[in-house]
Amino acid sequence: MKLIIYSVREAEKPYINAWAKKTGHEVEMVDKPLNAKTVKLAQGYDGVSIQQTAKLGDAKVYEELAAMGIKQLSTRTVGVDMINLDDCKANDIVVTNVPVYSPRAIAEMGVTQAMYLLRRIADFRERMAHGDFRWSDDLISNEIYNLTVGVIGLGNIGGATAQIYKALGARVLAYDPFYNVEYEPYVEYTDFETVVKSADILTLHTPLLPSTENMIAAPQFKMMKNNAYLINMARGGLVNTSDLIAALENHEIAGAGLDTLADETTFFSKQVSPDKIPADYKKLAAMPNVLITPHIAFLTQTSIRNMVEISLNDVVTVVEGKHSRNEIRM
Repeated sequence: MKLIIYSVREAEKPYINAWAKKTGHEVEMVDKPLNAKTVKLAQGYDGVSIQQTAKLGDAKVYEELAAMGIKQLSTRTVGVDMINLDDCKANDIVVTNVPVYSPRAIAEMGVTQAMYLLRRIADFRERMAHGDFRWSDDLISNEIYNLTVGVIGLGNIGGATAQIYKALGARVLAYDPFYNVEYEPYVEYTDFETVVKSADILTLHTPLLPSTENMIAAPQFKMMKNNAYLINMARGGLVNTSDLIAALENHEIAGAGLDTLADETTFFSKQVSPDKIPADYKKLAAMPNVLITPHIAFLTQTSIRNMVEISLNDVVTVVEGKHSRNEIRM
């Protein structure tokens, strides 16, 4: 079987080569994302794997894939918002994702960012850079076990996050429209508003859907505690960026840890000139109470291996006419 894998990173290549050697399948690696310009590269291949945050394009991309005889798309990510599922359905294209590659990787990054902000490390670094090494009463911080953590979205990553905070001694409140008894030992289930109002650390772990877009905006920031931190390791579109900036400037919240931004597809995972960097990123990055990473919470050896192997296994499964447990309902 001949497969094509888009947006390949150097770190993925050893795992791709190992998988190809183990399975006997041929894999063509492309460093570009799948879009209207690159879809023609899939001609002659049996299956496709992608990993990108940028949208694939309009209906013609899906129509071209179908015309080539390709009946599946496997994304090496949890989120599938870059794929138009309606166009896939119209062209009989099965979509699979990697719902669990390493929940701990993203969970640990969220906790890391929260701890960095909570302990005011950026403030200390700024003062030390100017020769001020004094202890300062205005930078006294709190400890996790004294705090309430609010988890929005209790899937695999949200669940792993809840377990870590519980192990650190925090009270953990959680909201998810779907109840999962597995996480009951770690959380107190409650409603969305209660989580937002009660959290000292509010951490987001939901997919980006029409129902979740801008779920944290001006009304929610006004509900939050003034000393609360927002952590977003999921999708940038969950948070209204302009409202976040206003909330930070107006001291409605204490700070934010962000691995993702709503407009990240224009510059994240690229090297861009300073004039191409969005103004909202520059404003946020200049704030000492904001920590931003370029959507790399997943970037661990365990995650990369699992994303590659699970995605490519699913390509083969679907091409062979079988069903994968990772198929997206459409």
